[in-house]
Amino acid sequence: MSDPSPPATFSAEDLQTWASLATVLEWLPAALDAQLQRDAELTHFEYGILFALADADDRTLRMSVLAGYANSSLSRLSRAVARLEAKGWVRRAADATDGRYTLATLTDLGVEKFDQATPGHVRTVHRLILDPLTQAQARQVREISRRIMRAIRDEGGWEPSSARARTD
Repeated sequence: MSDPSPPATFSAEDLQTWASLATVLEWLPAALDAQLQRDAELTHFEYGILFALADADDRTLRMSVLAGYANSSLSRLSRAVARLEAKGWVRRAADATDGRYTLATLTDLGVEKFDQATPGHVRTVHRLILDPLTQAQARQVREISRRIMRAIRDEGGWEPSSARARTD
């Protein structure tokens, strides 16, 4: 019977795989932030908030649900939403059905900001991630990412609705 625990060191191939992925994990957020900051005065985290709200029914989510989507503490999310609220892009209010919760709603001005920021962000994601890959490689990245996500957590990650995906 073999020992199920992983080895205490990396093989040369494992180290190359891990180094490549770790580098992407470090470089990609900065590249996404740089484009969004330059073109839309948003961080990638803030854009993700706008995206999730734009994708939600009535452009509204409970802050706790939004924090789960963003893999964020309520405190970090609250600070980011406060910045977006100060610009008039998001509005917070008590949940009328259960006052223990706070709702975040994307305002009409927030929709305009989201719509203005999206084309540049999509171009950047294509340039950095999608265009260098074949369709088969993109499917592999998607499946690999999902497997890693499941290894980290049992519950699934955020899945955008098909309404925001272009179908052509």
